[in-house]
Amino acid sequence: MSLGDEYENTSGYGGTGQTRTRMPESGGGPHGGGRRGGRTSSRSLVTVVGVVVLLIAAIAFANRGGDDSSTDEADDSPQAAATAPSGKKPVRSANAGIPSGFAHDRQGAESAAANYAVALGSDGMFKKDSRHTIVDAIYAPAAAADLQGAMDQAYSADFLSKLGLDADGNPPQGSTFVSRTMPVGTKVEQFSDNNAKVAVWYMGLIGMSGESSTDPVSTTWKTWTFDLQWADGDWKIAADSQKDGPAPVPGDNQAASSEDISKAVEEYGGFTYAR
Repeated sequence: MSLGDEYENTSGYGGTGQTRTRMPESGGGPHGGGRRGGRTSSRSLVTVVGVVVLLIAAIAFANRGGDDSSTDEADDSPQAAATAPSGKKPVRSANAGIPSGFAHDRQGAESAAANYAVALGSDGMFKKDSRHTIVDAIYAPAAAADLQGAMDQAYSADFLSKLGLDADGNPPQGSTFVSRTMPVGTKVEQFSDNNAKVAVWYMGLIGMSGESSTDPVSTTWKTWTFDLQWADGDWKIAADSQKDGPAPVPGDNQAASSEDISKAVEEYGGFTYAR
């Protein structure tokens, strides 16, 4: 979560389309993951995230410029079906394990939003060094510089302890901390040459897997909206916000044991997402 999930309705830790496999994993906690609304740790996370949300909003306002109006782009994007893959190569390279080099078009903005949601929802957001790397890689330069200090305060030792982590973001021996974001689809809400607003519908996983865990891994459904700017030859985040849902009706699957969840997290890598 990045403080993920829990950047409930606001924060600041999404495309339609085809997925291409790439092992990660950046940190998962939407910035990361998702937890159930009634938990004490969730309420604490929402409170802590407030400062980051306000900061992101201020940065977005200060950096606003250019034409933010919705316009149609003349490209060869598939028009018949919103979920049809384009066949375009999604990215040219990876920055610190995070896809980068997105196309300067609507599809590129969708791919960027989806992959940034994955990075911000990862467990890497709970450790200072990897969090700084993620933020520097995907936020606009001015926003990243101002966010680092606020995020360091938000991810305090006290906050981490509420999630069962030590001051460095590590889980107890024998336990596995899980925080992942899995985009289901993306939607372009606004687009102009240098600005885009893209919503990412995703499912999050967050919790502690282990015999002594009192906060087992659970799922959440949220929508993460990113205000993107074209900067330094790539799409970068200027601001982001989250809201709950839409959530499908829960299935009747039997919950797995902590051992099975820990094993699955270790054995299954995440994905690189492309429109």
